[in-house]
Amino acid sequence: MGKQSFIQGAIILILAGFVTKLLGFVNRIVMARILGPEGVGLYMMAVPILILVITLTRLGLPVAISKLVAEAEAQGDRLRIKRILVVSLAITAILSVIFTVLTILGAKMISSWFLTDERAYWPLIAITPIIPIVAISSVIKGYFQGRQNMRPSAYAQVIEQVVRISLVVLLSTMLLPYGLEFAAAGAMISVVIGEAAALIYLLTTFKYSKRKNEFRIHTGFFAQLQKGKETLQDLLRIGLPATGSGLIGSLSWTFEPILVAQSLAIAGVATSVATAQYGLLSGYAIPLVMLPMFITYSLSVSLVPAISEARARYNYALIHRRLYQALRIALICGAPSTVIMFFFAGPLTTVIYDTPEAAKFLQLLAPFFLLLYFQGPLQAALQGLDLAKTAMMNTLYGAMIKMIAIVFLASRPSLGIYGAALAININVCLVTLLHFFSIVKVMKGFSIHVQDIVKTGLAMAMMAAGGVYGFDWLQRELGLSLLWALVLTLLFAGWLYFLSLIALKMVGRQDMERIPIIGKHIAPIFPRR
Repeated sequence: MGKQSFIQGAIILILAGFVTKLLGFVNRIVMARILGPEGVGLYMMAVPILILVITLTRLGLPVAISKLVAEAEAQGDRLRIKRILVVSLAITAILSVIFTVLTILGAKMISSWFLTDERAYWPLIAITPIIPIVAISSVIKGYFQGRQNMRPSAYAQVIEQVVRISLVVLLSTMLLPYGLEFAAAGAMISVVIGEAAALIYLLTTFKYSKRKNEFRIHTGFFAQLQKGKETLQDLLRIGLPATGSGLIGSLSWTFEPILVAQSLAIAGVATSVATAQYGLLSGYAIPLVMLPMFITYSLSVSLVPAISEARARYNYALIHRRLYQALRIALICGAPSTVIMFFFAGPLTTVIYDTPEAAKFLQLLAPFFLLLYFQGPLQAALQGLDLAKTAMMNTLYGAMIKMIAIVFLASRPSLGIYGAALAININVCLVTLLHFFSIVKVMKGFSIHVQDIVKTGLAMAMMAAGGVYGFDWLQRELGLSLLWALVLTLLFAGWLYFLSLIALKMVGRQDMERIPIIGKHIAPIFPRR
């Protein structure tokens, strides 16, 4: 289980992310059937608190560890790798103990005052053991990612979801007779056990890795900790801005509904109507356009150590190539999603939500969110180039402009809720462009190849034309139901897009060869690009 190339590592994470998305979808269906809307509501009340606490506990260390380990690996400095792990484990151990205790002590107040439902107390208590588990897992994942071995992180994701789904039915059903709050707590316990199973796998893999590389972390642990002042500064220099970016995003999404509601009130929209409109935008349209984000997340995780390693070796040509590869994959994968969301917005929102009114919001967001798929790799490149603070400031500027735009646009009666959607689009465009220009400023000569954009645009046009015609034909000539017409159309349109990419030489044999396990078997049937 050794090092992979950047592309291989990214593909492994993408495949794991896809499986995890499917399993997560199954998990949500199971929970909804067992707990019902009220039980799911109690479960979801605890989730934002959990995310905030985990964000503060992790302190951006996974990104920092990944970057610093990759640099040390490139320089052959194994002692520095050990020191990075020792200091990281010490930080996360201290923070996880502090935040676990604070969460337990504050659970009553949080559930009563902030969540306004005392029944959320037990889900909060049930989830607190996950804090130290996730903290330790993050350090080990960061270590493996820094060594450009993405398999442990990928397998851990899948293990966590499989164990969670296996237990959620048992625990929730077993505790349901005691009340919905206990059933929701049972669902939370299944999450904790799933994370614990993933941690056991990571620790076992880590132990094997240490033995193989003659790497003993417990030997001289405290001696390395005492010498770790410089390492601590390096970790915080990268980790704190990464945490800042996450917190800015979280706070932005927290204040967004407040600003939208106030702005719509100024525009003369009734409260109940404003709530329903915002629900269509944030609860229906945005989750759909965010679906491909697991791809860009996987690219980002793989890109940070890849660029850090190249930078440590002063190989700037390799940095250019790896970032270009990441953006190219983001374009190829994000483009068909944009076509589907825009041209099939009505059928999608009808089949998935039985709410066709959400289609207009989906169509408004889809073209702009293509830029969002570039944002993750660009931010990862900035972090790999030691510009995490720049990435954080870009995120801050985008959040501030979005808030101002919401107030200015959503308060106009002629725009209303569409003004809020436009403000979100402005944020996406601004942050992506700021990241891109920040990259160009430090990487002289870097640019996006225009021919790739043109070729992908042609493939998108072929996909859209064939898909729209096919959907109409399936319903008109064969009389298929909306569901089956949509499924068959998406399969046909996806195949048409893939064939167009091959014909335009955007995908070829050398790309297929990089796919783990099956790549070498299927590559010969593809032409070279």
